[in-house]
Amino acid sequence: MVRLSIVPLAAAAGAAALGLTACGGSKPAPPAAPRAPSVEVVELAAPRGDAPVTATGALRRRREMTLSFRIPGVITRLAVDDGDTVKRGQTLASLDPSAVEARLRQAAADLDRAKRDAARFSRLVDRGAISRQQSEAQATVAADAQAAYDAAAFDSRWATLASPASGVILSRSAQVGEVVQPGQAVVQLADDDSPLVLRAPLSDRDIGRVRLGAAARIRLDSLPGEVLGGAVTRIGQRAGPQTGAVEIEITLAARPGLRSGLIARADIAAAPAGGAAPMGLARAPAEVVLEADGPRAFVMVYDAASGRARRTPVRFAGFDGDDALIGGLPPGAKLITAGAGYVGDGQAVTVIDPAGPRP
Repeated sequence: MVRLSIVPLAAAAGAAALGLTACGGSKPAPPAAPRAPSVEVVELAAPRGDAPVTATGALRRRREMTLSFRIPGVITRLAVDDGDTVKRGQTLASLDPSAVEARLRQAAADLDRAKRDAARFSRLVDRGAISRQQSEAQATVAADAQAAYDAAAFDSRWATLASPASGVILSRSAQVGEVVQPGQAVVQLADDDSPLVLRAPLSDRDIGRVRLGAAARIRLDSLPGEVLGGAVTRIGQRAGPQTGAVEIEITLAARPGLRSGLIARADIAAAPAGGAAPMGLARAPAEVVLEADGPRAFVMVYDAASGRARRTPVRFAGFDGDDALIGGLPPGAKLITAGAGYVGDGQAVTVIDPAGPRP
């Protein structure tokens, strides 16, 4: 029987390598160093308690009034239009006076007749021709006629609509020839003597961080590059039934050129959120959180000085939409987002631009 000797592959390969080394005299290349994994980072913003509350709304005059006639009638004159400037006492519109004057004449005639009858009944009582009760009843008729005349005279003054303040006509909602009813809007007036205010809604998450008197920085597209000062002067006490938002009012410093209806954005100095630590809570993408256990979690922080990832504990207050609410890190800390789950504590990493080409 012939026995065959089996040489292990590793030994054969080693022998071949020795043979090649002996023949060529060259050394094999050293193995390449492992490449640092690629990650993306995000810079941590300012803590929640320190960040301003942003609100967007429309500028309004604090006193804006809707003007109407007290009596029905046909409009025969409308002297203003949108954007017109008016003075206090200026006539804005007039009704056809025919019906009003007719009612006044009728009331005057009824009053005159009632007074004559009351005087005659008084004389008849003195003569004993009628009872005192009849005379007193006629005196009551005369008093009613006087009241009707006073009402007609008052209504006659409302046939002309005058401006109660100096200001600007914001809108006109009626036309000459229209029949209007009592209380129907004719024009809307903004009182120039009242300050301009920004009214804006705030969510229930932000309203608790705004205080009366808080300073605000206001920007408008109509004033590029300019920042206006203001302060919170009113905080609503009721949330809107549809949105749940609460309206606040910010009073602006006086400045020429501002108009009612302009859209403005305000950054309001806010108080720290209730129960937050002194450093507050910051928002970060939810993917930075590696492990979470109650109020404690871990994130990977990129140390730019050493180019390494550092596993770091943080305070954790849960998620808000796509954001994680964390605390305990200074503003500007760089958190690893994409790739955080694939690197270890102290491992060197390569930061890439998420918008650029990937290796």
